[in-house]
Amino acid sequence: MDDRKYWLKIMLQIAAPVLEAAAEGRLHKDMPCECRVEEKSEVDIRRKFTHLEAIGRTLDGISAWLACEGLTGEEEALRLKYVEITRKAIINTTDPQSPDFVNFKEGRQPLVDAAFFAHGLIRAKSVLLDPLTDRQKQNIADCMAESTKIKSGFNNFYMFLAMIETLLYVMGKPYDMNHLDSALHFHEIWYKGDGMYGDGEEYCMNYYNSFVIQPMYYDVARIMAPADKDWSILCDCVVPRAKRYAGILERLISPEGTFPAVGRSLAYRFGAMQHLSQMALCHNLPEEVTPMQVRCALTAVIKNMMRPGTFDENGWLKIGWCGAQREIGEVYISTGSLYLCTTVFLPLGLSPSDPFWSGPDTEWTNKRQWGGGLCMIDEARHEKVHQTIYDHDAHVAKGGH
Repeated sequence: MDDRKYWLKIMLQIAAPVLEAAAEGRLHKDMPCECRVEEKSEVDIRRKFTHLEAIGRTLDGISAWLACEGLTGEEEALRLKYVEITRKAIINTTDPQSPDFVNFKEGRQPLVDAAFFAHGLIRAKSVLLDPLTDRQKQNIADCMAESTKIKSGFNNFYMFLAMIETLLYVMGKPYDMNHLDSALHFHEIWYKGDGMYGDGEEYCMNYYNSFVIQPMYYDVARIMAPADKDWSILCDCVVPRAKRYAGILERLISPEGTFPAVGRSLAYRFGAMQHLSQMALCHNLPEEVTPMQVRCALTAVIKNMMRPGTFDENGWLKIGWCGAQREIGEVYISTGSLYLCTTVFLPLGLSPSDPFWSGPDTEWTNKRQWGGGLCMIDEARHEKVHQTIYDHDAHVAKGGH
């Protein structure tokens, strides 16, 4: 249980400033907007988006814990406290009359973070969405509908549209099946094999399969299966691919608890392990990977990345991979962007009695194998690449792109 206490402490240390400020209507007032460069013009651009980034990404990461059942004692008291705080934050940031109403429609960035916002609401629907009033729910639906008007890029942005439409479907609000079908169609075309999708037509060596594509695809396919036979059929493909990619992520963690700093958006820190965390949460890890070894591997990763300089003097995240490394921030990175790191904490949605938390410490794959222990054969997942589950003409006939 020491690992769980540590995870909870770090998650709340990261999330509390965002949620508490938004709940009290002071997110815009209090949250800094750090960018790679200090030019006022750049900061002013990112200020249009950074607040939705912060609340949407924090919500996505903390949601599973907020929905966790069966907790007791101090942790349950904390959960109930933050359920209430997070609900207030959601209400304030989606109410057009609130001083902390955030931008869901101007520019392209809101499409991204409305999707993270939507994913968090779906993950914690019973405690964050269901108790809201009809007016509050409609405010959320209106914000989501505005974001779906933003033009998608020819890349992982299709999955953002699909995630938002899935929330509207879950809420019983009007949704656009064409956006969902486009995400399905193109990601099937972009599937490269062995559990990995291209971020668009080309494969890029980065963590966007974990930041976005795999976690959202897994949940969208599962939720939309009853609504459309294409999505139902797709689940037979998506789940095995998701397991394989989770296995790859686990094998990327070194014996020391580090992983390669490759690709863009490295300032999301251990958010790069979101998909591994989600598969642990969903009890869908590959057979050769135990929940306990994932817990131990991710604990080592979190401890390695929580270096001095990670937070500013007021507790807000600073740009960096380990500590403060402002130079690692791309042009689209600002303070709010950094909160995607909270998604590593999804297994806190599992009960303390779950083997993930209650099982014995277990060496993860690389720690065991580099230590001379049991060496496991790793096998690629073989399947036909670019296999679509329905033909393009049928997709177009349904109004798809």
